[in-house]
Amino acid sequence: QVQLVESGGGLVQAAGSLRLSCAASGRTFSSFTVRWFRQAPGKEREFVASISRSGGSVSYADSVKGRFTISRNNANNTASLQMNSLKPEDTAVYYCNLAAIWGQGTQVTVSS
Repeated sequence: QVQLVESGGGLVQAAGSLRLSCAASGRTFSSFTVRWFRQAPGKEREFVASISRSGGSVSYADSVKGRFTISRNNANNTASLQMNSLKPEDTAVYYCNLAAIWGQGTQVTVSS
């Protein structure tokens, strides 16, 4: 069973940057598309970005396109989300997802 642990969240000023990481246990990481979701207080969880098993195909929500970059390293079972030009509306708990498996989330807070 794959387990996921996110890290890298924190408090940052608007226009700043953060890099989130998702570390996966287990040997089947490369078999899964990796997705990042986020959930702001009082709102539903929403899709942020995804990357295919090989890393050759990526997709982004319109709200983060051009600012966020998703990547993965199958050799060490990790995925990352580089977030630049952060806005207060990016404030949320960010979750890494593989199929039905979720991490515990990492808080990102962007101050204006």
